[in-house]
Amino acid sequence: MVTSRSNSAVWINRVLIYTLLIVGAFWLLIPFALAALWSLVDVDHPWAYPAMFPPVLSLTRWVEVWNTTALPEALVNSYTLAPCVAAVALVLALPTAYAFGRLEFPGKSAMQILTLLPLVLPGFVVAIFFSSLLIKLGIYSRFAGILIGHTVMFLPYAIRILSVSFALIRQDLIDAARDLGAPPVSVFRTAYLPILRPGLMAAFIIVFIMSIEEFAISYVIGAPDFTTVPTILYSYLGYNFIRPNAAVVSLILVVPNVLLMLLVERFLGSANPAAITGKG
Repeated sequence: MVTSRSNSAVWINRVLIYTLLIVGAFWLLIPFALAALWSLVDVDHPWAYPAMFPPVLSLTRWVEVWNTTALPEALVNSYTLAPCVAAVALVLALPTAYAFGRLEFPGKSAMQILTLLPLVLPGFVVAIFFSSLLIKLGIYSRFAGILIGHTVMFLPYAIRILSVSFALIRQDLIDAARDLGAPPVSVFRTAYLPILRPGLMAAFIIVFIMSIEEFAISYVIGAPDFTTVPTILYSYLGYNFIRPNAAVVSLILVVPNVLLMLLVERFLGSANPAAITGKG
């Protein structure tokens, strides 16, 4: 009887695993494969029904997008802006995250909820608000305006991740370092930093990715002088819809972010369980 139940459980687990693999293939692999195929459609040989695959594969779409659009400038803008946003968000998030993760005070839960409000507001509402606010403040720099907008919008992600990291730090390690006469810098290096490092890297990369992919603020505040990769992509999804060119830009936008997310997973998986639980 026990053996029969065990076999049934194993069979159910296998079915669930295969189901998840199939769903994952349809959800991730197939869209990526289709985007790759569309990006390789030759300019002179369009891909249309009933053909199952493009009649001719070439890199002409990639060359065309690179040479005829503002994509090179947009890449420079996006990958200059994103690390600045991530760095500023981390610096601003650290005090709040420390308070949420290490301290107890009245209204803590309410304040944690309030920090999530930027995630609830629609992107274009925030973008329009910031555009008018920047004009009243006399800030006309496109880069600075988008930097402020992205930082405010994605600050809750950094606060949430770092709050969890601060909460995982063991108080006995901090007390032991202080009892041994360690200066504040040594206390931070030995008790705080080993636990914070994966969270810092994860928060930085996640905010970086969110800034790269954000469209509303980048478009409302930056257009037409400051272009980013999403603004180039959405230009191909408008009235003059060009699927192969949109596939090229989407791959340029998405593939690096997927690699960065895998890097986040690696950093989160590198946290030392012994440092967190005290077991080793």
